[in-house]
Amino acid sequence: MCTTCGCEQGNLYIEGDERNPHSAFRAAPFAPPARLAAAITTVNLFTPSVAAKGDLHYGHGEAGTHAPGLSQRKMVELEINVLEKNNQLARRNRQRFNERQQLALNLVSSPGSGKTTLLTETLKRLRDKTRCAVIEGDQQTVNDAERIRATGTPAIQVNTGKGCHLDAQMVADAMARLPLAEGGVLFIENVGNLVCPAGFDLGERHKVAVLSVTEGEDKPLKYPHMFAAASLLLLNKIDLLPYLDFDMEKCLAYAREVNPEIEILPVSATKGDGMDAWLAWLEAQRCA
Repeated sequence: MCTTCGCEQGNLYIEGDERNPHSAFRAAPFAPPARLAAAITTVNLFTPSVAAKGDLHYGHGEAGTHAPGLSQRKMVELEINVLEKNNQLARRNRQRFNERQQLALNLVSSPGSGKTTLLTETLKRLRDKTRCAVIEGDQQTVNDAERIRATGTPAIQVNTGKGCHLDAQMVADAMARLPLAEGGVLFIENVGNLVCPAGFDLGERHKVAVLSVTEGEDKPLKYPHMFAAASLLLLNKIDLLPYLDFDMEKCLAYAREVNPEIEILPVSATKGDGMDAWLAWLEAQRCA
């Protein structure tokens, strides 16, 4: 269970794996899974901090979040248990990547940032230079995996059902189905979400955050954990800047306020601006 939002693996499946018993969404893609009724016996009340203007802040407890019916202590215990199991699997994934000298990158963003378009354009440019593979994470559909395969790159779709992020087990299951070349690059495109993926190590070398100029320059301040966890920020859709009220300098300053070490590359996946710098970064990481 994700202690950030309470999602669980009840509807996880990997495309083509009909042996997986979690099949509720295969039979009826948008039908809710069956749930057992559970009686609520006690409710642990949590008091948010209240600002001068009446704004409520629920992130001040030991767990840094809130869930009805769970104490802060219980939430911390759950998070420790869940993340420790995930981290053990992530270390195993990382070892396998290192054995193959494989550069694994975790691409994270909110929905609509242009992450898949950026990835397909990247793969087209790398096609004759570097062997790549892709793990595609979404709640439903295989649309993005089909877009990746159209570039000639092998891809596995991982659909999470109600889950809001990929975890290390999902990556391990998917990578076993992919031809991972020695010295190649594995792109892991996470579920569109700027919250939960920040806390889950997949065994990747780096998290790469994609932020589009259509989303607003204050995103790094609104979702600081994600930008603090990322090594690189790709500021996408810069070709739209003449049509938007977007302060690029302020956005970059906010990102560096959250993470002073973060690298930032402005790009346009559709027009090609900044793509050479992005490919150079990839090559430097692959050689490292």
